[in-house]
Amino acid sequence: MREIVFDTETTGLDPRNGDRLVEIGCIEMINRVATGNVFHAYFNPDRSMPSEAEAVHGLSEAFLADKQRFHERVDELLEFIGDAPLVAHNAGFDFGFLNAELEFCERMAVSMDRMVDTVAIARRKHPGAKLSLDALCTRYGIDRSHRTKHGALLDAELLAQLYVELTGGRQIGLELAAEAAVPVARAAAAPVQVDRPFREPRPHFASEDELAAHSAFIATLTDPIWDMGVAQPLNRRR
Repeated sequence: MREIVFDTETTGLDPRNGDRLVEIGCIEMINRVATGNVFHAYFNPDRSMPSEAEAVHGLSEAFLADKQRFHERVDELLEFIGDAPLVAHNAGFDFGFLNAELEFCERMAVSMDRMVDTVAIARRKHPGAKLSLDALCTRYGIDRSHRTKHGALLDAELLAQLYVELTGGRQIGLELAAEAAVPVARAAAAPVQVDRPFREPRPHFASEDELAAHSAFIATLTDPIWDMGVAQPLNRRR
Protein backbone atom coordinates (compact mmCIF):
# COMPACT_ATOMS: atom_id res chain seq x y z
CA MET A 1 0.00 0.00 0.00
CA ARG A 2 1.37 3.40 -1.02
CA GLU A 3 0.86 6.32 1.35
CA ILE A 4 2.18 9.88 1.43
CA VAL A 5 3.12 11.46 4.75
CA PHE A 6 3.27 15.24 4.42
CA ASP A 7 3.56 18.49 6.32
CA THR A 8 3.21 22.17 5.41
CA GLU A 9 4.46 25.54 6.63
CA THR A 10 2.38 28.66 6.07
CA THR A 11 2.20 32.41 6.64
CA GLY A 12 -0.54 31.96 9.21
CA LEU A 13 -3.42 29.88 10.40
CA ASP A 14 -6.27 30.46 7.94
CA PRO A 15 -6.15 30.52 4.13
CA ARG A 16 -9.54 32.29 4.12
CA ASN A 17 -7.79 35.30 5.67
CA GLY A 18 -5.18 35.43 2.92
CA ASP A 19 -2.58 33.15 4.49
CA ARG A 20 -0.55 31.12 2.03
CA LEU A 21 1.42 27.90 1.80
CA VAL A 22 5.19 28.50 1.80
CA GLU A 23 6.65 24.98 2.17
CA ILE A 24 5.54 21.40 1.68
CA GLY A 25 7.39 18.16 2.40
CA CYS A 26 6.13 14.75 1.30
CA ILE A 27 7.48 11.29 2.19
CA GLU A 28 6.51 8.22 0.16
CA MET A 29 5.82 5.05 2.14
CA ILE A 30 5.10 1.57 0.82
CA ASN A 31 3.59 -0.82 3.38
CA ARG A 32 4.58 1.64 6.15
CA VAL A 33 8.23 1.70 5.05
CA ALA A 34 9.77 4.92 3.74
CA THR A 35 11.09 4.38 0.22
CA GLY A 36 13.43 7.38 0.13
CA ASN A 37 11.30 9.14 -2.49
CA VAL A 38 10.36 12.65 -1.38
CA PHE A 39 8.87 15.85 -2.73
CA HIS A 40 10.01 19.08 -1.11
CA ALA A 41 9.43 22.66 -2.21
CA TYR A 42 9.44 26.23 -0.92
CA PHE A 43 6.96 28.70 -2.41
CA ASN A 44 6.96 32.46 -2.79
CA PRO A 45 3.63 33.46 -1.20
CA ASP A 46 3.53 36.92 -2.84
CA ARG A 47 2.78 38.49 0.50
CA SER A 48 4.54 39.51 3.69
CA MET A 49 5.64 37.03 6.33
CA PRO A 50 4.23 37.77 9.79
CA SER A 51 6.88 37.72 12.50
CA GLU A 52 4.89 35.16 14.49
CA ALA A 53 4.96 32.69 11.61
CA GLU A 54 8.63 33.32 10.86
CA ALA A 55 9.46 32.61 14.50
CA VAL A 56 7.91 29.15 14.09
CA HIS A 57 9.52 28.00 10.83
CA GLY A 58 12.30 30.52 10.22
CA LEU A 59 11.27 31.25 6.61
CA SER A 60 11.70 34.94 5.85
CA GLU A 61 10.40 37.05 2.98
CA ALA A 62 13.97 37.44 1.75
CA PHE A 63 14.50 33.66 1.69
CA LEU A 64 11.26 33.02 -0.18
CA ALA A 65 11.58 35.91 -2.61
CA ASP A 66 13.33 33.91 -5.34
CA LYS A 67 11.34 30.69 -4.88
CA GLN A 68 8.78 29.47 -7.39
CA ARG A 69 5.07 30.04 -6.91
CA PHE A 70 2.82 27.13 -6.01
CA HIS A 71 1.25 27.00 -9.48
CA GLU A 72 4.69 26.49 -10.99
CA ARG A 73 5.21 23.24 -9.06
CA VAL A 74 1.63 22.01 -8.79
CA ASP A 75 1.86 19.44 -11.59
CA GLU A 76 4.98 17.93 -10.07
CA LEU A 77 3.32 17.80 -6.66
CA LEU A 78 0.13 16.20 -7.94
CA GLU A 79 2.09 13.61 -9.89
CA PHE A 80 4.04 12.71 -6.76
CA ILE A 81 1.05 12.27 -4.44
CA GLY A 82 -1.01 10.46 -7.08
CA ASP A 83 -4.14 8.92 -5.60
CA ALA A 84 -2.48 7.69 -2.39
CA PRO A 85 -3.88 8.34 1.10
CA LEU A 86 -2.34 11.49 2.61
CA VAL A 87 -1.13 11.29 6.22
CA ALA A 88 -0.69 14.49 8.23
CA HIS A 89 -0.64 15.61 11.86
CA ASN A 90 -3.78 17.66 12.52
CA ALA A 91 -4.50 16.91 8.88
CA GLY A 92 -7.46 19.27 8.52
CA PHE A 93 -5.06 22.22 8.73
CA ASP A 94 -2.72 20.92 6.02
CA PHE A 95 -5.59 19.80 3.77
CA GLY A 96 -7.16 23.25 4.13
CA PHE A 97 -4.06 25.04 2.86
CA LEU A 98 -3.31 22.46 0.15
CA ASN A 99 -6.83 22.67 -1.25
CA ALA A 100 -6.84 26.48 -1.04
CA GLU A 101 -3.70 26.59 -3.19
CA LEU A 102 -5.21 24.10 -5.62
CA GLU A 103 -8.30 26.30 -5.87
CA PHE A 104 -6.11 29.32 -6.71
CA CYS A 105 -4.67 27.20 -9.57
CA GLU A 106 -8.16 26.16 -10.65
CA ARG A 107 -7.33 22.55 -9.89
CA MET A 108 -9.57 19.93 -8.32
CA ALA A 109 -9.38 19.74 -4.54
CA VAL A 110 -7.92 16.67 -2.86
CA SER A 111 -10.76 14.57 -1.48
CA MET A 112 -11.05 14.57 2.28
CA ASP A 113 -11.67 10.82 2.02
CA ARG A 114 -7.93 10.46 1.44
CA MET A 115 -7.08 12.17 4.73
CA VAL A 116 -5.37 10.19 7.51
CA ASP A 117 -5.03 12.30 10.65
CA THR A 118 -2.38 11.08 13.11
CA VAL A 119 -3.80 13.37 15.81
CA ALA A 120 -7.09 11.43 15.62
CA ILE A 121 -5.21 8.12 15.73
CA ALA A 122 -3.16 9.26 18.74
CA ARG A 123 -6.26 10.56 20.53
CA ARG A 124 -7.93 7.15 20.26
CA LYS A 125 -4.79 5.36 21.36
CA HIS A 126 -3.78 7.77 24.16
CA PRO A 127 -6.90 9.57 25.41
CA GLY A 128 -6.09 12.57 27.57
CA ALA A 129 -2.40 12.63 26.58
CA LYS A 130 -0.57 15.50 24.87
CA LEU A 131 -0.94 15.10 21.13
CA SER A 132 1.63 17.49 19.68
CA LEU A 133 4.25 16.05 17.36
CA ASP A 134 6.95 16.84 19.93
CA ALA A 135 5.05 15.14 22.77
CA LEU A 136 4.32 12.01 20.75
CA CYS A 137 7.89 11.73 19.50
CA THR A 138 9.00 11.85 23.14
CA ARG A 139 6.46 9.16 24.07
CA TYR A 140 7.73 6.81 21.36
CA GLY A 141 11.41 7.61 21.74
CA ILE A 142 11.77 9.22 18.30
CA ASP A 143 14.88 11.40 18.14
CA ARG A 144 14.01 15.03 17.37
CA SER A 145 17.16 16.62 18.78
CA HIS A 146 17.93 18.12 15.35
CA ARG A 147 14.57 19.91 15.22
CA THR A 148 15.21 23.50 16.33
CA LYS A 149 12.40 24.99 14.23
CA HIS A 150 9.46 23.61 12.31
CA GLY A 151 10.26 22.48 8.77
CA ALA A 152 7.88 20.70 6.42
CA LEU A 153 10.25 17.97 5.25
CA LEU A 154 11.83 17.42 8.67
CA ASP A 155 8.43 17.25 10.34
CA ALA A 156 7.18 14.85 7.65
CA GLU A 157 10.16 12.59 8.33
CA LEU A 158 9.41 12.59 12.08
CA LEU A 159 5.73 12.03 11.38
CA ALA A 160 6.49 9.05 9.16
CA GLN A 161 8.29 7.40 12.08
CA LEU A 162 5.46 8.32 14.45
CA TYR A 163 2.83 6.99 12.04
CA VAL A 164 4.56 3.62 11.98
CA GLU A 165 4.57 3.53 15.79
CA LEU A 166 0.93 4.58 16.08
CA THR A 167 -0.17 1.87 13.66
CA GLY A 168 1.79 -0.97 15.26
CA GLY A 169 4.73 -0.84 12.90
CA ARG A 170 7.15 -2.58 15.24
CA GLN A 171 4.84 -5.56 15.55
CA ILE A 172 4.42 -5.59 11.75
CA GLY A 173 8.19 -5.61 11.43
CA LEU A 174 8.50 -8.48 13.87
CA GLU A 175 5.91 -10.50 11.95
CA LEU A 176 7.77 -9.94 8.70
CA ALA A 177 11.03 -10.93 10.36
CA ALA A 178 9.42 -14.10 11.72
CA GLU A 179 8.11 -15.01 8.27
CA ALA A 180 11.55 -14.46 6.79
CA ALA A 181 13.07 -16.72 9.45
CA VAL A 182 10.76 -19.66 8.70
CA PRO A 183 12.88 -21.09 5.84
CA VAL A 184 15.96 -20.85 8.05
CA ALA A 185 14.19 -22.64 10.90
CA ARG A 186 12.93 -25.34 8.55
CA ALA A 187 16.41 -25.82 7.16
CA ALA A 188 17.81 -26.15 10.66
CA ALA A 189 15.19 -28.77 11.51
CA ALA A 190 15.91 -30.89 8.43
CA PRO A 191 17.61 -34.27 9.11
CA VAL A 192 21.36 -34.32 8.65
CA GLN A 193 22.54 -36.85 6.11
CA VAL A 194 25.75 -38.58 7.27
CA ASP A 195 27.53 -41.30 5.30
CA ARG A 196 28.17 -44.00 7.96
CA PRO A 197 28.36 -47.82 7.73
CA PHE A 198 25.26 -49.69 8.93
CA ARG A 199 25.60 -51.53 12.24
CA GLU A 200 23.15 -54.05 13.67
CA PRO A 201 21.49 -52.92 16.92
CA ARG A 202 23.06 -54.35 20.07
CA PRO A 203 20.96 -56.78 22.21
CA HIS A 204 19.55 -55.31 25.43
CA PHE A 205 18.35 -58.49 27.23
CA ALA A 206 20.18 -60.32 30.05
CA SER A 207 22.39 -63.32 29.26
CA GLU A 208 22.01 -66.75 30.90
CA ASP A 209 24.97 -66.03 33.21
CA GLU A 210 23.49 -62.66 34.26
CA LEU A 211 20.13 -64.26 35.02
CA ALA A 212 21.81 -66.98 37.13
CA ALA A 213 23.84 -64.41 39.09
CA HIS A 214 20.67 -62.39 39.75
CA SER A 215 18.80 -65.44 41.06
CA ALA A 216 21.70 -66.29 43.37
CA PHE A 217 21.66 -62.77 44.79
CA ILE A 218 17.89 -62.84 45.40
CA ALA A 219 18.28 -66.12 47.32
CA THR A 220 20.44 -64.31 49.90
CA LEU A 221 17.71 -61.83 50.82
CA THR A 222 15.57 -62.31 53.93
CA ASP A 223 11.85 -61.65 53.53
CA PRO A 224 12.06 -59.45 50.41
CA ILE A 225 9.18 -56.99 50.33
CA TRP A 226 7.90 -58.10 46.92
CA ASP A 227 7.48 -61.68 48.28
CA MET A 228 5.26 -60.73 51.26
CA GLY A 229 1.51 -60.58 51.60
CA VAL A 230 -0.18 -57.19 52.06
CA ALA A 231 -0.81 -57.72 55.79
CA GLN A 232 2.72 -58.82 56.64
CA PRO A 233 4.51 -55.46 56.13
CA LEU A 234 1.72 -53.68 58.08
CA ASN A 235 2.16 -56.09 61.03
CA ARG A 236 5.93 -55.67 60.94
CA ARG A 237 5.58 -51.89 61.24
CA ARG A 238 3.72 -52.38 64.50
